[in-house]
Amino acid sequence: MNLLRALATVSGMTLLSRILGFVRDFVIARTFGAGMMTDAFFVAFRLPNLLRRMFAEGAFSQAFVPILAEYKNRQGEDATRTLINRTATLLALAVAVVALLGIIAAPLIIYISAPGFSADADKFALTVELTRITFPYILFMALVALAGGILNTWSRFAIPAFTPVLLNLSFIGMALFAAPWFDPPVLALAWAVFLGGILQLALQLRPLKKLGMLPRFDLNLQDPGVRRILKLMAPALLGVSVSQISLLINTIFASFLQSGSVSWLYYADRLMEFPAGLLGVALGTILLPSLAKLHADERREDFSSLLDWGLRLTLLLTLPAALALMLLAVPLVATLFNYGAFTASDVMHTRQALVAYSVGLTGLILVKVLAPAFYARQDIRTPVKIALITLAATQLMNLAFIVPLKHAGLALSIGLAALLNAALLYRGLRRRGVYMPQPGWARFFVKLLVAMAVMGAVLWFAAGSDALWVEEGGIARVLRLSGVVAAGGLAYFATLFALGFRIKDFRRRAAG
Repeated sequence: MNLLRALATVSGMTLLSRILGFVRDFVIARTFGAGMMTDAFFVAFRLPNLLRRMFAEGAFSQAFVPILAEYKNRQGEDATRTLINRTATLLALAVAVVALLGIIAAPLIIYISAPGFSADADKFALTVELTRITFPYILFMALVALAGGILNTWSRFAIPAFTPVLLNLSFIGMALFAAPWFDPPVLALAWAVFLGGILQLALQLRPLKKLGMLPRFDLNLQDPGVRRILKLMAPALLGVSVSQISLLINTIFASFLQSGSVSWLYYADRLMEFPAGLLGVALGTILLPSLAKLHADERREDFSSLLDWGLRLTLLLTLPAALALMLLAVPLVATLFNYGAFTASDVMHTRQALVAYSVGLTGLILVKVLAPAFYARQDIRTPVKIALITLAATQLMNLAFIVPLKHAGLALSIGLAALLNAALLYRGLRRRGVYMPQPGWARFFVKLLVAMAVMGAVLWFAAGSDALWVEEGGIARVLRLSGVVAAGGLAYFATLFALGFRIKDFRRRAAG
């Protein structure tokens, strides 16, 4: 399979999901604004979402996919099916227990994760109730992560990339049509999470059955493949936990700030997730199975070459995205969220967080490309050590930035920490001789900077005054923003074309 085409497929599905995600956030912002109820929901949803990223999609996928690729390439279909059955059984049982404990201990969890909420009894009680409804989401998503790992290993990228669309559709439907039937209405959002988890899992079942890899119950803790996955998961869980713990600590800090701070950070983070998911997650998804196969086949030069391809593509697409987020912060926030209960003040506060986040966008996406190089080699410990260093640095920056910059300081800490994380991962790969840069990087950078300078100038002049974006109507904003983004994108890619860049130069086949 052509990896560029696979990237386009995954990115296209992710684009659809992100667009619907913005529709979902528009609906939530218009209906609920940025206040007590949204703060309560975002904290409640962040907890199971954090566990999903830590336990299911994060640590599990990093440990499972390289072992699965090895079994598929070396041990045959029957052994691979047995590994899937036994891994799925243990995963489902373990996560079910975690979900049950989360429901029971919800008050304690909220007290620890958002202690500032305890000063408001109604806000605290609402957050606990929302948490109990959303916690089973991690069980559904753990099984979705398992299914996605299997399908990606068989180069079936489209269905796993499409599944998040169903969660966004669930949010939109519940917010628009079901909210008036709940008291308080924000409970509809919690039930949207529950329903979205079920729908995402259901979508994966038929593709797995067609592959003959639909898991069956088979509990065997002594299986050597399962034990290897568990052995890799322990450090992987710690490594993924570090980044998520950093976000959780930021929530704790934000809970003591002005009301609405959690929501401003959330909306800014949602805008950051657009390029992060479109590029970073997509690249990581398609790279990991191929890197794992190249490592299993001991093709070191091809491994380094594929990683070089991923890094160039990342910088080509991410650096201009980061610049665009900085320059178009107010136009983006105003166009997407400045309606109904979401005020002009909310726009400006969200803008501050978005600009701060965008500083680290390139680092955030580079981590998604560099870390799989370690996971593919079944080296989880190195990224964990780097993640611990990053966590310590993040908290030191939080203490330094929170007083002068408030919630934007928390966002800036995350952004700078992502750059540090990427730099340390890169240094680790170079020191081990795993990655050797291909010729032409200096010329590549110069051309990239020229194209970004042209794009930046076009965006700056086309965007105009921030005040106009807040004052204009919704349709006028959408049309104007579309024109500004199109002009910037055209300027960037036209400059690259004039400097000699061609799509064919980035075509790459998956490891076969």
